[in-house]
Amino acid sequence: MWTEPILHVDMDSFFVEVERLHDPGLAGRPVAVGGAGPRGVIASASYEARGYGVRSAQPTSTARRLCNDLIVVPPNHQRYGDMSADVFAVFRGFTPLVEGLSLDEAFLDAGGLRFHYESPVAVGEAVRSRIRSELGLPASVGVASVKFIAKLASEAAKPDGLRHIPVESQLEFLHALPASSIWGVGPATLAALARLGVESVGDLAKLPESTLTSAVGPVAGRHLHDLAMGHDMREVVPESAAKSISVEETYDVDLEGAEVVETALLAHSQRLSHRLRRAGLRARTITLKIRFPDFTTVTRSQTVPSPVVGARQLFRVAVDLFGGLEDRARPVRLLGLGATGLEDSAAPTQLEIEAGAEWERVEDAVAGVRKRFGEEAVGPARLLHVKKAPRSDPEP
Repeated sequence: MWTEPILHVDMDSFFVEVERLHDPGLAGRPVAVGGAGPRGVIASASYEARGYGVRSAQPTSTARRLCNDLIVVPPNHQRYGDMSADVFAVFRGFTPLVEGLSLDEAFLDAGGLRFHYESPVAVGEAVRSRIRSELGLPASVGVASVKFIAKLASEAAKPDGLRHIPVESQLEFLHALPASSIWGVGPATLAALARLGVESVGDLAKLPESTLTSAVGPVAGRHLHDLAMGHDMREVVPESAAKSISVEETYDVDLEGAEVVETALLAHSQRLSHRLRRAGLRARTITLKIRFPDFTTVTRSQTVPSPVVGARQLFRVAVDLFGGLEDRARPVRLLGLGATGLEDSAAPTQLEIEAGAEWERVEDAVAGVRKRFGEEAVGPARLLHVKKAPRSDPEP
């Protein structure tokens, strides 16, 4: 049995690297993916840009001040989703025990590969090599006995490296890190620990558990004490089916007027339908999310008699939900459309009196064209003259 069978694989600057595959001229330059408008936010930054202090979740205006030569590329979430599926296919080519954390990172339990590879490090190098050769992307890998330390190891391996933490060295590695490295240590907890003189994980490990529980509570205290000692009993759990799929956008200029909002809902319906089809799912509940300029946010949901996947059906529900809002005349800062109550699209559905089969066939054909030629290859005429704005869906 291997003593360090857990791998944490984290793609390096995933959005940026995918864009570099699309445009090789971006290689070696400070690049960020995000919104370019006055409300734009950085979703991902290259390591060249990070050298200037550019970070994800940072206002684009701030990032541009830090790096005059920064190239800001608008996000293409279809492209990232498709590449993520390819990355996870590589993971599952090694082991079925893959627990995804986001589009670009996952835990792998490599213990079952001990008869095929000489060590878990060899597995990690093979994973990195295959991602590079098949997809052209860099990835960093952490190898350790438990998930918590494997994730810290992959962070230490960046960019484009591998870090192995043997069991006998894990406390030495862990205790040298700042206390903020511990999962669950946010600003409030960090302040409470600072009052106890804690700066590093090693300082944290020296405290009696009773002192920690008095300072931050019994649950958090036990959690911090266990992790500081390298104890993490969680196993790698293969991901379950998606519970929800959604799309949303924050606009540089507020949407004003019912017709403008409904046109934006049509675009959202097209995108949501595409994501549902790609996942092989239908939805029973559709949720509308609206944020106004004063940051007031409202949501409304509708459960339909028969699960839907088509953009036409999604748009009908979205317009009904919008029409029922008392504040529908107000300008809109953010608009979102989500789907829950998901089920396999191959599952049998209740036949409807309204003839919708022809529209289903039309939308299936449209989906086929988009899959082959790209998301913008075909769409509703109403959207032809709508200016494409950078999407603000955050990197997971």
